[in-house]
Amino acid sequence: MISLDLAFIIKLVINILSIAVLCYGCYYRLHKNSEVAGSFLLFGIGIFIITNLLHGVDMSMEFAFGLFAVFTMLRYRTDAISIKEMTYLFLVIAIALLTAVSNLAIIELLLLNGLICFAAFIIDMRFLRSRYRTQTVSYERIENIKPQNKALLLADLYQRTGLQVIAVDILHIDFLKDTAELKLSYLPCTATAHAKTPIASGNMVKAS
Repeated sequence: MISLDLAFIIKLVINILSIAVLCYGCYYRLHKNSEVAGSFLLFGIGIFIITNLLHGVDMSMEFAFGLFAVFTMLRYRTDAISIKEMTYLFLVIAIALLTAVSNLAIIELLLLNGLICFAAFIIDMRFLRSRYRTQTVSYERIENIKPQNKALLLADLYQRTGLQVIAVDILHIDFLKDTAELKLSYLPCTATAHAKTPIASGNMVKAS
């Protein structure tokens, strides 16, 4: 049975601080989504407490890995979750389970959790990320998605969205409604402040 001793309280504080740094110092710093960051923090706290409870009844290492696999397969059914958010969720689970079941010293645990947060911070920095952003739109002028009309498509998208689109991928075509789902790759506004005309380059992916 779980006991509220000093070791448990110290590990709980380490878990909360580590996940808070990961969620708010790394994820929220760039994505500004407080709802997701707060959910990740609560999720990590819950995993830590549950794992400690199970660990208190002589949980084997095999069971710990099984529990880790179950948590990593969890999905939020209300909204679609992006690959980036799934990666942060995986790191939250890793920190919570590591803090709960490891026999590392407090300093070693802090260093290891700090290393995970530092790696997420460095990899997610702006200069290491793609300079392009993506946006999915529904497009009704289906005649413009032909490869020979690429310049017309980019010009139309620029006029209607104001985005400096550099590439368009066709995700889906609905001939019954004469619409298409397009994935736009574009330069952020800060990089296109002095641009006057859309760039007429990029790859058009044909629909299969």
